[in-house]
Amino acid sequence: QVQLMESGGGLVQAGGSLRLSCAVSGSIFSRSAMGWYRRPPGKERELVATISTVNTTNYANSVKGRFTISRDNAKNMVYLQMNSLKPEDTAVYDCNAYYYSGRLYSYWGQGTQVTVSS
Repeated sequence: QVQLMESGGGLVQAGGSLRLSCAVSGSIFSRSAMGWYRRPPGKERELVATISTVNTTNYANSVKGRFTISRDNAKNMVYLQMNSLKPEDTAVYDCNAYYYSGRLYSYWGQGTQVTVSS
């Protein structure tokens, strides 16, 4: 059974930093691209960053230069280092794992709340 568990969210002042972690259980991590998404209050889920199985990264324009996604294949972990946080970064952050094998397989964590105060 595949499970994703996020941690590291919390309350931080504008300009501060947080590091989110996502632990992936099951046997899918090495073949999965990983992503962080977020759900701002009252808004739809949006892409934050993704990282492929060969460490190719992609970022939303709003977080480029401030956030860094990384993965540790030995630990089945993916991270999101968030620096220079802004109030508009406030959201529930979701971890996603996906891969293709005949069809798309996609898995989500339960989310972790990040609140940035001004």
